[in-house]
Amino acid sequence: MTASPTYKLEVAADATQLARMCAERIASLLDLALDERDRAHIALSGGTTPAAAYRVLNQEHLPWNRVDVVLGDERWVPATDPASNARMLRETLLAAGGPGADARFHPVPTELATPAASVDAFEAYVRDLCPGDPPVFDVMLLGLGDDGHTASLFPGTAATEERTRLVTIGAGKGLERISLTAPVLSAARQVIFLVSGASKRQALQRLLDPAEQPQRTPAKLVQPQAPVLVLADTEAAQQP
Repeated sequence: MTASPTYKLEVAADATQLARMCAERIASLLDLALDERDRAHIALSGGTTPAAAYRVLNQEHLPWNRVDVVLGDERWVPATDPASNARMLRETLLAAGGPGADARFHPVPTELATPAASVDAFEAYVRDLCPGDPPVFDVMLLGLGDDGHTASLFPGTAATEERTRLVTIGAGKGLERISLTAPVLSAARQVIFLVSGASKRQALQRLLDPAEQPQRTPAKLVQPQAPVLVLADTEAAQQP
């Protein structure tokens, strides 16, 4: 990982424009990837903010049958649970009736006996699915928590220290989670943070601050070679 990532901030007027901006950027990156390779690989975030973008992305006319989709993290709950990110993806990006339904989705296997078993299975799957060591995704879409976490790398947890595994167990907000680790997040060709709302304002300022430390803001652990694209609405990006 590089020592000091650079960030490119783009600000949308509101949540609707943010969703469209995000969808269009991902579609463009997928187009570029599929021009160069037979398949494209993207890792997506859960949450309400990206869900709006996924609904727009579902309507983009791309060769979705050549796109492999995974989640950057998942709550360790059944796939039918309202808290499941996989369920959210199936209701948005993968919804029937839109072109995006043709994407090949590879959910985290949360039906296994333990979170550790899910980690092992998902790690093996990601390694086989996506080339590179660590695997290199074409797009890594991440959220940003108001506490500075991203994926399921929460401040003060062991998940933030993992450097040898591709996948780890995260713990946050009362749930066990399965998460890609910082080396995988950082290996992506393009990392995008999607940030919305006034509650994220301080976390975004910390992310963009060169002096901020990852111990307090684990999103700073994401250190790709290419500049990080930060898409935010005006509420999140507003200066104090």
